[in-house]
Amino acid sequence: MKKILFFFVLILGWAANAQEVDYQKVIDSIAQKRWDSTALDLDSLANPKVVDIHAIRKDSVKLANNVVIVPNNNDNSPLTPSSILSLPTLKRWFLFGQNSLVFNQSSFANWYAGGNNNIGVIGKINYNIVYKKDRHYLDNNIQMGYGFVSSTGQSTRKTDDYINIMTNYGYELAQHYYLSTGFQFLSQFTAGYNYSNTPDPVFDDRISKFMAPGYLNIGIGLSYNPNENFQVIARPVNGKFTFVLDEKLQTAGTYGLERDGQSVRTELGAMVNVLYKLKLFKDATFINQVNFFSNYLQHSERVDINYSGSLNLKFNKYITTVVTLEMMYDHDQIKRLQRKQTLGVGVTYNLGYKVERDNRSGIIKPFVN
Repeated sequence: MKKILFFFVLILGWAANAQEVDYQKVIDSIAQKRWDSTALDLDSLANPKVVDIHAIRKDSVKLANNVVIVPNNNDNSPLTPSSILSLPTLKRWFLFGQNSLVFNQSSFANWYAGGNNNIGVIGKINYNIVYKKDRHYLDNNIQMGYGFVSSTGQSTRKTDDYINIMTNYGYELAQHYYLSTGFQFLSQFTAGYNYSNTPDPVFDDRISKFMAPGYLNIGIGLSYNPNENFQVIARPVNGKFTFVLDEKLQTAGTYGLERDGQSVRTELGAMVNVLYKLKLFKDATFINQVNFFSNYLQHSERVDINYSGSLNLKFNKYITTVVTLEMMYDHDQIKRLQRKQTLGVGVTYNLGYKVERDNRSGIIKPFVN
């Protein structure tokens, strides 16, 4: 009986050991297949194959209409209403800033052709601060500039001086059409002089200064923005206010004043503003803007016209040439065409966002300097 029991235990032990070996083989086989599927094939490194993978960062957002918002540090064109309004409400605040500095200097010593030592500087800023949410759109534009030239034997003379602040609110009514309201403020920083009549002017020779004149336009109407390069604002109800807050300059006829001592002239009429941006080639942009205003209350046929054109030529990331031309006709001020032209080569630094198209995929990229 003991022999039979021992033989039975021996058979069970052998069977259990055989089963354990079979299970281990299965486990080892599975582990080997998993290793083979993930392990690096060293033989394949002799002829590597590079695959172009277009990666999207975690903090990027993909869009259906292939629009990309990227940092703007090499484009002279500001954000446009059409480009911002076409985006989904993912980012509400946008910023575009352009800072320019132009420097000119000449020096002469025993120079037979003659000349006068001089130094000139012109600084300009142009900022767009835009808010967009659903159908609401708010565009704030700040343009300021000041320049002077100093020559030996002459007083320092101003070459550029302006303040231009614009705000425009739009509410989307239909595709490309928006209810529009806003204002524009225009003035200058310092006193201006007629250097032809007064080569060495003093403050009493001034013909203008801050808020003399100052202009404020405010109204309501419609705007049309079919694409990034074209915009029309029509305001059938628009108030135009001319401020002359310098008693010396408050004489009839100066800046359209109707009587001596008048500090504010009020006009009510219609205003149309057209903006057209033309990209001549890769690094050349021509921006045109023209404004028309007709006074309902007095001589509506005498339309005030204000045109500004700016040609931006970019040599590299920082060096640009800017040619500007401004023309204005206001029958109430002077019955002649007013014209100003400037040409400058200098350093320009842009910051903020620009909107562009991506042919491969539409993503909003994070702001990275």
